[in-house]
Amino acid sequence: MLGAGAPGARGQYSRGTGTPGHLRVIVLTYVLVALELTCLFMRFSILPYLTRQLGLDSVAFGYLQTTFGVLQLLGGPLFGRFADQRGARAAFTLSFLAASAFYLLLAAACSPSLPGLALLYAAPLPAALAHGLPGSARRGASWLREDWGGPWGAPGPGCDPGRWGEARARGRDRGQLRGRAGRTAGVTLGRGLGPTLSPRPPPAAQMVIADLSAPEERPAALGRLGLCFGVGMILGSLLGGTLSAACGIQCPAFVALVASLVAAVLSFTCIPTSTKGISANAQATPPGAPKASIFDLKAISRLLLQPGVLPVFLVKVVSGFPSGLFLVMFSIISMDFFQLDAAQAGYLTSFFGVLQMVIQGVVIGWLSSHFSEGTLLRASVLIFIAVGVAMALMSNVLHFCLLMPGLVFSLCALNVVTDSMLTKAVSASDTGTMLGLCASIQPLTRTVGPTVGGLLYRSFGVPVFGHVQFATNVLVLLVLWRQPLPQKRDKVG
Repeated sequence: MLGAGAPGARGQYSRGTGTPGHLRVIVLTYVLVALELTCLFMRFSILPYLTRQLGLDSVAFGYLQTTFGVLQLLGGPLFGRFADQRGARAAFTLSFLAASAFYLLLAAACSPSLPGLALLYAAPLPAALAHGLPGSARRGASWLREDWGGPWGAPGPGCDPGRWGEARARGRDRGQLRGRAGRTAGVTLGRGLGPTLSPRPPPAAQMVIADLSAPEERPAALGRLGLCFGVGMILGSLLGGTLSAACGIQCPAFVALVASLVAAVLSFTCIPTSTKGISANAQATPPGAPKASIFDLKAISRLLLQPGVLPVFLVKVVSGFPSGLFLVMFSIISMDFFQLDAAQAGYLTSFFGVLQMVIQGVVIGWLSSHFSEGTLLRASVLIFIAVGVAMALMSNVLHFCLLMPGLVFSLCALNVVTDSMLTKAVSASDTGTMLGLCASIQPLTRTVGPTVGGLLYRSFGVPVFGHVQFATNVLVLLVLWRQPLPQKRDKVG
């Protein structure tokens, strides 16, 4: 309900759940997340062609990948704190405006008359504020290198060396181009989503869901964001491939730009100023006290020292890191170990995405209504152990398909349950900052994962990822068994 009875409470929501106002905002949040992820997968559909057009090599893309990771690693907690202090409306609007700037730079980079290379390197700058844009362009480009057969920056057999539009003008069959662009819908998933097979929703969206859902309903509400991933993957890949084939590679970028601007307008007009509730806002800024800075790193780090926060956060980081290393190396493993071509890798990753949509969007919500969060967390760690054993023994892609449901379940359960537990362990005025800290884990894995995973893979092969996952999660399970994590409700009711 709107807290209109208190001075200055216009646009703020009191704590509670199930009211028409809450449901409207929650549904709109799901729609905005689906729209943002649709734009994300449209971006995946054009990056292989754009990078080929600009002639970048793998080293240059490594720098671009690292830049994305570092910016989002640093920007996650700060953006979460901004959402706590300025409210959901400002956070959503800023995120979509930053995404609009990103897609504008991407569309400009597609233009032959503009310095595309410089614009492509400038595109990561808004990434610190646009937290639905994971930086995995490098793997999209690696697919293009394999599919067209030439070394970086040189045309492969049957490929004209000019720009994509020039190739069309020289008589390349339009149906063949449409086929290549359409295949990007599945193929780019296989090469583009190594570390982002399970992209996190924006912290602002998670904050709104956490603020407006009852504690006992929170895991299911956060889990439904997985359905948004499925919708975004299907629509974004389909639209990106179709628009690229019909209108050129600039078209998906322009459509994503327009969609982000529309989402920014919807955020500014329909999302409430704050979803914290009157009591939470009063606790965040006591009368007469100076307002804390968004860049107060001590205040951010103090969250981890609150009772019940650090153990859950460490379990989240440590338990999921081995799987993160494997997913970072997935594009290499799919080529070298599984001997898959680009299309087959795309189908495999699409299967991963569908599994995540079903498990996170449906299964986790059902289980959370029948079992406690501690039970689900221990179950996810236990299944991680079993998956680690299977991963160490697997020898072909069929084995990986058989263990994939367990891997996806463990990843989804770990992320959803720990996010829910952490938002309950801190006050309602700090849920955005806490979710921002959680959002920094994936960029950290993307930043250090290629180096660590590459060394492990080169030295010991694929089984080492199973061994590391088994050993790590056995230790985590022992810790959870000896010292169960505290179960907490929201501190502000």
